[in-house]
Amino acid sequence: MSHFIGYLKRQSPGRLITLGFATVILLGACLLVLPISVKPGMEVAFIDALFTSTSAVCVTGLIAIDVYDHFTIFGQVVVAALIQVGGLGVTSVGVGLILAAGKRVSIKGRLLVKEALNVDSFKGMVRLVKAVLLVTLCFEGAGMVLSFIVFSQDYSFGRALWTSVFHSIAAFNNSGFDILGGLQNLIPYQKNVLLNLTTCGLIIFGGLGFLVILDVKRCRGSFRKLSLNSKVVITTTMALLLSGTLLLKATEDMSWMGAFFHSVSARTAGFSTYPMGELTNAGLFTLTVLMFIGASPGSTGGGIKTTTFFALMQDVRSVFTKQRPGAFHRTISAESMGKAPVIALLSMLVVCVGTFLLCILEPECTFIQLLFEEVSAFGTVGLSTGITPNLCVLSKLIIILTMFTGRVGAFTLLSIWIDRPEASAHYTEESITIG
Repeated sequence: MSHFIGYLKRQSPGRLITLGFATVILLGACLLVLPISVKPGMEVAFIDALFTSTSAVCVTGLIAIDVYDHFTIFGQVVVAALIQVGGLGVTSVGVGLILAAGKRVSIKGRLLVKEALNVDSFKGMVRLVKAVLLVTLCFEGAGMVLSFIVFSQDYSFGRALWTSVFHSIAAFNNSGFDILGGLQNLIPYQKNVLLNLTTCGLIIFGGLGFLVILDVKRCRGSFRKLSLNSKVVITTTMALLLSGTLLLKATEDMSWMGAFFHSVSARTAGFSTYPMGELTNAGLFTLTVLMFIGASPGSTGGGIKTTTFFALMQDVRSVFTKQRPGAFHRTISAESMGKAPVIALLSMLVVCVGTFLLCILEPECTFIQLLFEEVSAFGTVGLSTGITPNLCVLSKLIIILTMFTGRVGAFTLLSIWIDRPEASAHYTEESITIG
């Protein structure tokens, strides 16, 4: 045991975080196949339990089996706990438990939090974790109260209360799980303004990232005083929400509320109030682009992130204007500008390989359905055209690996296995023709 602990201490933060997520996923899968988790008369294969656990921990929402129809209250609590752990991050939850026990957080623990939340400094790590947990509690509590107002009209007190708790956790953590049954998601509440707006609010704030929320609180809502990262996240988020709403309204027979809801949900949440299988190719492609971009760094969402997309756009602008990439009277660092295209390229590679394999394994599905499913898995979104339950075992394994890659990050997964020191000598520089 001591040798194993020593081995863990020698590992990099990226490897430990990846191992932590994998461990929680396997533990969740084992819990979900227990008799206490499965409703009488229902069968849950291990591959479906693994799929559900991965989808929950990676805060995706893709489902091979309906959570309410197949799992007991215990099983549903397990899924909700997996979503919460996945959204906050294994390290944040771990540090939170250490603080609750009155223990001191080690340097290694602080390093893990720094890596998980993409923080530049060790300063105030414990205070940051406490703030993250408090923000989560406040938003999920408010979401639960507002959701209960809606669900209490259709269900008994106990069922409405648990549905509200589950929905609030799933929405704030940008996971499209529901416990309404029948694989219907939120379609029955398509015209319910309160639930639509409550869900959108939880998704948006969960997708902004904890650091941005805390920065807005620190600056008391003054946009001018915000950090460059917060300004980029907020403006890019607003631009994507607006453009997504307009494009969906133009391509689909949706209400403005429906278009806005799916523009928000496509940013890694995965809730739907309209059947995805009935959308046009133009609408599905719009959602695919939004899902690929995803939420923001340090948030509960996935995708390549809004800041990466913003950096790519600034890189394009700088080529034509001959100006250094920047915004809001600030220049973006060369390290950030260099990292953005690498993340985008690796992400595209994951999506392309996954889609290609799905095309081979699922020839009866259309290309747009398979691309949509793969991007939804990578962006940890959870939207589906309805093909997920019918996928073969190998296809489900591909989706599982894609969800895991999307949650941990393709860049992180690659970097944890490559530990090469920077070369002290360099070859002579020479240009090549591009474009």
